[in-house]
Amino acid sequence: MTEPIRCTWAGMADPMYLAYHDEEWGRPVRGDDAVFERVSLEAFQSGLSWLTILRKRENFRAAFDRFSIPKVAAYTEQDVERLLGDAGIIRNRAKIEAAIANARAALDLPGGLSELVWRHADPDAPVPRTMADVPAVTPGSKALAKELKKRGFRFVGPTTAYALMQAIGLVNDHLEECVARSR
Repeated sequence: MTEPIRCTWAGMADPMYLAYHDEEWGRPVRGDDAVFERVSLEAFQSGLSWLTILRKRENFRAAFDRFSIPKVAAYTEQDVERLLGDAGIIRNRAKIEAAIANARAALDLPGGLSELVWRHADPDAPVPRTMADVPAVTPGSKALAKELKKRGFRFVGPTTAYALMQAIGLVNDHLEECVARSR
């Protein structure tokens, strides 16, 4: 029996990465806290491997109160210091402070974070045949990044915004023949 065809970025060696590709990536995620978690993790991933974030995701969830927006928005400098001392997460002050600032900004969004992000969905995006067909930035990700920044979010450039859009299903960038495309 032949292996199913997958997006090449998923690799074939790490079961956690394969499960993420097959069961999560590109599937719709809604709800303010759930979208906030993904925004936060994409920001922490900046400059690192996504597999590094996946391996630390449960630690992040514990450290950041399951990414409850109201709880993270109430964090103080003591919480920043606590997080900087947590070896289970990425200990980058700028990214930690961005997550807290982003939670505070999310509290002020009329309609909520999920609604704002999902306004940028692109269900008509072209179906990629190869990884070369998958963009790093799109007009939609530029618009999403611009709107988030305007509302006080940090670490949300167009590339990070596009990675978020891919991860939570605003676009479906599974390759045309990928086993997970139609799931």
